[in-house]
Amino acid sequence: MTNQRTDRSAQSAADPRSAPLAPVPGSGHIFDVERRLSTVDTDEIQNLRIDGIARHLQDAGVDHLTQIGALESHPHWIVRRTVIDVLRPIIWPTRLRVRRWCSGISPRWCSMRVRLDADTGGLVDTEGFWIHMNKQTMSPSRVADEFFDLMATTTDDHRLRWRQWLDTPAPAADGTRYPLRRTDTDHFRHITNTAYWHAVHEFAAGTPELTRGPHRYILEYNKPIRFGEPLDIHAVDAPGALTLWFTVDQETRAIAQLCALEDA
Repeated sequence: MTNQRTDRSAQSAADPRSAPLAPVPGSGHIFDVERRLSTVDTDEIQNLRIDGIARHLQDAGVDHLTQIGALESHPHWIVRRTVIDVLRPIIWPTRLRVRRWCSGISPRWCSMRVRLDADTGGLVDTEGFWIHMNKQTMSPSRVADEFFDLMATTTDDHRLRWRQWLDTPAPAADGTRYPLRRTDTDHFRHITNTAYWHAVHEFAAGTPELTRGPHRYILEYNKPIRFGEPLDIHAVDAPGALTLWFTVDQETRAIAQLCALEDA
């Protein structure tokens, strides 16, 4: 196992898509709560769905800001990338331990780790690249010094930079039209994060060979999608990976990828 982790870490230097997520820190500020898994987030075999995981991440973010008294001063965030490692499936009924901490930060954005441990043995590891936004200008905004200092207690990376992982152009062939609902819209008038994951869940159902063991989802948001825009999804099921392009009038708005974690 040690050699596999070393090989994977070396490989991730060239391809960050295979990089292991940062472990739980031994000290510093960690948001730590317990929750009951609701049946509304489970699939037909009572596994926690991928869009259900996304909802837990969103709720953990809001609850974390509330706990540290930062919700009023830092209410608006946009997720640029989400990584979700399903290491052991979480199965209902169960209770979840939800831990959230910072794994990298800069004055206007941060990477936030969330780990979901089920008391029945399930485990999901995640990381999101969050950008602090000014809602009036719709541009990145500096976080307060006290917020920065608190988040920095769990990471040595205080100069976090954005690097896109998924940038392959969408296939030229027509995609599949995907309907959007008004309930998919957030306060920015953008399609919510979980709406993207609804689509990922639908297409991933056709690739059970990728999800029968530990697997990783990556979703990068390039440009918002608004309700009423004609959304097409292009899917390529290549050996070892499923890639989805979310396009509007042939413009790529987001890209998702699912792959197996062979040495997890």
